[in-house]
Amino acid sequence: MKRARHKHNYYENKDRLSDLPNCLLLHILSFLNAKRVVQTCILSKRWKNIWKSLHVLRLSSSSFKTVRGASSVEAFQNFNKFMSNILSLRDYSASLHTLDVHRYAIMKPRQLKWIIKYAVSHNVQHLNIYLKCHFQQFPPCLFSSRTLTSLKISVFRSRLYHMGAFFPNSLNLPALTTLSLQSFTFLVGDDGCTEPFSALKKLNSLIIDKCEVLDSQNLCISSTTLVNLTIIMSYREHRSYFGFELSAPSLITFNFSGLPLQKLCRSNGNLSTVKHVSIDVDYCVLAADTPLVLLNWLVELANIKSLTLSSTILKVLSLVPDLLKFEFSSLCNMKSLKVKRKYPSSVPDGLVDFLLQNSPSAEVDIVD
Repeated sequence: MKRARHKHNYYENKDRLSDLPNCLLLHILSFLNAKRVVQTCILSKRWKNIWKSLHVLRLSSSSFKTVRGASSVEAFQNFNKFMSNILSLRDYSASLHTLDVHRYAIMKPRQLKWIIKYAVSHNVQHLNIYLKCHFQQFPPCLFSSRTLTSLKISVFRSRLYHMGAFFPNSLNLPALTTLSLQSFTFLVGDDGCTEPFSALKKLNSLIIDKCEVLDSQNLCISSTTLVNLTIIMSYREHRSYFGFELSAPSLITFNFSGLPLQKLCRSNGNLSTVKHVSIDVDYCVLAADTPLVLLNWLVELANIKSLTLSSTILKVLSLVPDLLKFEFSSLCNMKSLKVKRKYPSSVPDGLVDFLLQNSPSAEVDIVD
């Protein structure tokens, strides 16, 4: 009986987690922020150097919150020191699959250049950067990575600068499939056009969030592989509004929030592949021709299967003169119509029926 009890205590006290192979331990650690990961080195000799081979690094300044008596400057200095140390002490031969950097304060150009250069030189595939900055150009090596498949950059501007960081016209990212940009400024190329994505031969998903185009030029979104597109414009900054032209023959999902300014596609464009659409506008910042532009969008998006609109959209469409007499030939294949009501009694009479006239069997869902 005593031997059985001793055997039970042995298995109860055994460190089974440490007996797992390194690949499983590294997978578990990949879900933690880097500060917590490094702290595991004190658990035992088995854990001392495991973190140095981690392929996923999640660095966030929020992990270095100020303590009583310490300033926020001191907290960010501690984060900078930690970030420098973890990259310097990491196993240099280990590839870096994912790097996620969130810094909620100004980052110096030299520091960002060092981080990006390190990531690119270690064959990074997924890079997510969220920071404040007072510079307008990212290191060129970021846009010439041969291994990068997913790039997400959110840049919050310093008060000293009115424009976001410049997005380059010259790209060499042959493996990139996912691109998300927040608060960037697109520049006019040498050919007089603003067409920054045509060189991305594998681009599948694109998010353009609160960006702008210099000199109020139109943004050309040209891609033969693009499937999912989201465009978000800031309602607060009228200067961030820009027109855009789609040349995306593989596009399936299109989400838009902002102020529609013009037709969706070029004269030779074809949006017949688009199946799922979501549109929202702010009624308070309408241009005079917005109602007709929106109506034109629905004509261009003729073959969609699901359509999600805010009730504001219906209110804008109701401003089109004699709309209900318009011979509407689109939306024949629509299977689902969802209206997001922003306030009670905000769905104008007749607008839902107008949209359903060519697809009367479509499922309708009006939600608050």
